[in-house]
Amino acid sequence: MSTHLIADTTVLTGRSVRHITRSLDTIITTAVMPVAIMVLFVYVFGGAIDTGDVSSVSYMLPGILLITIASGVTYTAVRLFTDMQSGIFERFQSMPIARSAALWSHVLTSLFANAVSLVIVVAVALLMGFRSGAGVVAWLAITGLLALFTLGLTWLAVNAGLSAKSVDGASAFAYPLMFLPFVSSAFVPTETMPAPVQAFAEHQPVTPIVNTLRNLFEQQPVGTDGWVALAWCAGILVLAHALAMATYRRRTA
Repeated sequence: MSTHLIADTTVLTGRSVRHITRSLDTIITTAVMPVAIMVLFVYVFGGAIDTGDVSSVSYMLPGILLITIASGVTYTAVRLFTDMQSGIFERFQSMPIARSAALWSHVLTSLFANAVSLVIVVAVALLMGFRSGAGVVAWLAITGLLALFTLGLTWLAVNAGLSAKSVDGASAFAYPLMFLPFVSSAFVPTETMPAPVQAFAEHQPVTPIVNTLRNLFEQQPVGTDGWVALAWCAGILVLAHALAMATYRRRTA
């Protein structure tokens, strides 16, 4: 980033964050749904799911964290769509502002909002009995992987916000993303699934990410899942960023 872009992005990010802080119910709402799912699976279905020596909440937390992110980026798409419809981008174009700063401000705001939501979910998990012996390095790896996943989904949200024709359309893209953890190793071992479902579950991005997070929480070797998870996150980020920038250039041409 050039100095000009950094300065413009900082100012516009402050604007977006102020909108968030004036509507904290948005962050709370994005955390409530994942927390409700966690409570449901732990206290209602937990006894029927074999999690081995790991507590139900510890076993399911990685998947809940990914659902939290998928839920949170929905608001990025909606906020961006609202800005596009309000004409604020046309005003930005008439000002000496770096063109991509408007997009980066929404991306950084998404990282901030999702970080707050993730902290809320982990705090509730701790109250429910979640414990981890992960050290500093493991927690840094967990944070980095979640941040990379958030960035990838956020750029998908940016593309959705730029392409949508309505608010409902802007938010609808996240529904498949929130569904993916349910067809993965997030809540049940993939070995228990029918063969076609198992094949899909083991070859979609959520399963290696969940396995990596779970192993990091449990201080276990991540194995090849770690590299596969990084490859998926990096691939999603690169592709989503390229699509979003192409869509942005087309919309603002």
